[in-house]
Amino acid sequence: MINNLNTDGQNSNILNKNAKYDRQLRLWGNHGQTKLENSRICLINASTAGTEALKSMVLPGVGYFSIIDDNTITKEDVSKNFFLPFESVGQNRAKVASENLCELNQDVIGDYLVENIDRILENKPEYLKSFNLVIATNLKENTYKHLAEYLWNENIPLISIRSFGLIGFLRIITQEHHVVEAHPDNQLPILRLDQPFEELKTFCNSVDLNDMSEAEYSHIPYLIILYKYLELWKSQNDGKIPKNYKEKEAFKHFIKSGNVFFLFF
Repeated sequence: MINNLNTDGQNSNILNKNAKYDRQLRLWGNHGQTKLENSRICLINASTAGTEALKSMVLPGVGYFSIIDDNTITKEDVSKNFFLPFESVGQNRAKVASENLCELNQDVIGDYLVENIDRILENKPEYLKSFNLVIATNLKENTYKHLAEYLWNENIPLISIRSFGLIGFLRIITQEHHVVEAHPDNQLPILRLDQPFEELKTFCNSVDLNDMSEAEYSHIPYLIILYKYLELWKSQNDGKIPKNYKEKEAFKHFIKSGNVFFLFF
């Protein structure tokens, strides 16, 4: 196992994580990043397509990966796979690919197993149960069918990749999968202005916007301004709040025009 986690300076690594993963955190938030960091990925065969697929998971910080491959690196392998250097010819493909992939991200734990997938499926298929996703590349048809059937029954997604130079295909085999992510970090706050509680109404009504200087007015919480103009709007619209786009836009203009009134009159 190749473990990149360094206990020295661990606190500083935590502090730098937000900066390191800033772009993807904007996309899937802390919840999505946590899911990724807790994931375990298995790659079967460290082919060119397989290592490139795994690279795209190592860079954003997948928690753990393991490569299953009993093949020895050939000159053909090193001529087309960036993660297999020329001096690695004759070594195990899973071992070398794991070591070089781990160099991309010190937060990721990499592992490898020098074994044939057919023997694993025959003798110890439960080894695959510990993974959240399995990526298989360039498998024989019988092996592929056996693997797909086992993972389907265990409800583990399988991504099958086969490439021939510039031509290839990717197939996803998984049961029905739902993704619901409402980005809770970006939820709008509930201001309770449509049904204000008594304490809120008392506090807002105690503020007199007409008896303020410009400096005092600039420090008024916007919640109070919204409340007062919403009450005025309701008094002019049969007690109803703005509901559709047209009414909400009119309400915005109503507040802006009111700000000018309070500041200068």
